[in-house]
Amino acid sequence: MNALLILLILLIVLMLIVAKKDGLRNLIGLTFNFIAIFVLITLISWGFNAIAVLIVLSVIILAIAIFMSADESEVTLIAFKTSIIVVLSLLILALIIQHFGQFQGFATEDVDELENLSLNVGLNFSNVAIVVMVISMLGAVAESAMALAASLSEVVEQDENMSLDQFKNQREIISQQILGTAVNTLFFGVLGATVGLILWFVRLNYRLADIFNSKLLMAEVAAMLLGMLGILFAIWLSGYFVQKSFEQKNTDR
Repeated sequence: MNALLILLILLIVLMLIVAKKDGLRNLIGLTFNFIAIFVLITLISWGFNAIAVLIVLSVIILAIAIFMSADESEVTLIAFKTSIIVVLSLLILALIIQHFGQFQGFATEDVDELENLSLNVGLNFSNVAIVVMVISMLGAVAESAMALAASLSEVVEQDENMSLDQFKNQREIISQQILGTAVNTLFFGVLGATVGLILWFVRLNYRLADIFNSKLLMAEVAAMLLGMLGILFAIWLSGYFVQKSFEQKNTDR
């Protein structure tokens, strides 16, 4: 039994103990998303257009991640709508970043591993780099949109006589809290994934210019910055939709 299998068993057991039925539902959603990612990789490897496949599978992944995480229909609809808008908007930004950054392909650090392998794989690695950037931010965007929508909805339910100014104040406070934790989570996740590479650069006395021109590191940094922008946009847009819903309910009273 290897370490990954042990960690997987611990995750399943703890989710079932802590969240019970919700934990089981989230595990099922996680399984479906794993299958969706596998389908994404398979379709791209078969030669399907990577961007088209990415758009379709991103919608499916977001739907599974959001609708299987909560029962509150209004909250999930706002989070899903927010996530779709944010991801499609940042997909355009990812295309621009990739055009200027050219993060595709393999770096010089990969030479030893690729020495005896054929590089004639017949794929557009520029599109693959875009897929990686967008897929990397899906979870952060969905989580931020869901967290803000759920938190604001809970605040409104607890105080039905809340004024619009009070709502805006709560929205600002909750947005700042979620933004801080989400951005830090994304940053330390990327830092943890690249610390070995950074140590490699330091031990081999890379110049600062070489580090900033490293394809491996800059691809991770680009994905991280895109994810942070996604979090910021998702928090603002989700709060906007919840505020519009709040104003509409007050008007109907």
